[in-house]
Amino acid sequence: MYRFPISHAANPQLTTAQLAERTGLSAGTLRMWENRHGFPDPPRLPGGHRRYAPNDVDRVREVLRWREQGLSLPAAIERVRHRRAPAAASVFAGLRRRRPEVAPTNLSKPAVLALSCAIEDEYCAQAAGGVLLGSFQHERFYRAAQRRWREMARTADLAVALADFAAAAEPAQGPVEVAIDRRNALAREWAVVVSAGGMQACLAAWEQPSDEAVPDARRRFEVLWSAEPEVVADALEVAEQLLAPLDARLAERLRTARERAPADVDPEPARRCGEAVAHRMVGYLGQLV
Repeated sequence: MYRFPISHAANPQLTTAQLAERTGLSAGTLRMWENRHGFPDPPRLPGGHRRYAPNDVDRVREVLRWREQGLSLPAAIERVRHRRAPAAASVFAGLRRRRPEVAPTNLSKPAVLALSCAIEDEYCAQAAGGVLLGSFQHERFYRAAQRRWREMARTADLAVALADFAAAAEPAQGPVEVAIDRRNALAREWAVVVSAGGMQACLAAWEQPSDEAVPDARRRFEVLWSAEPEVVADALEVAEQLLAPLDARLAERLRTARERAPADVDPEPARRCGEAVAHRMVGYLGQLV
């Protein structure tokens, strides 16, 4: 009996030889992938001949790209097999899509800095491990906060900093530095994501363009922030998707760190974390008034 899975409803018509020619793999390798990993999983004609859909060409090529970036064959196949909708262009965009109930707020740069510092201070106060991720726009902004982030990274399982670095780096001390092209939407984003047991918080903001140069203190950002574990989990998953084309191995490390975290976070410590961050932010804002 032949089978036509729903996932292959996109007009399966390519033979194994045609798929091999278009992807550069041999027919034997394609059959080996199917036998060992169930990928690709083509429908069969009544006579048993395989027929592939045109999008199988892209899927096989994507596996090959992940392999070139250092992933094992099983990991590359799993990433393509469980791929969701295309990743958002930034953490803010991904959270806005996934969590429309989290309302954005328009804040000045000093206010966003106050909120960021409040999250970072609470993380340090709890001496937590877990995952830290920061997006700084420009390298000079990260360098200004580097000592602070190095201290935070000492206890983290994984710490990542994104900015327009001249090159990627993994210093002996401090976060992994991921270089962002200035044309990437991430280069306009300010983000802080912390996931460490009861310490759950995230902030994502994009800078609003201005018709003229404005003083630093008058720069405006649209901001999403939350201490809800489910929202923070979404922020980390979006970050993983964004890291994948930049550094596949680092994205895999982030995925591993996420999966090591407890599936269910106790809501009471998470609630107290949100309150503590809010109080700290008020303290910082009080210094500005």
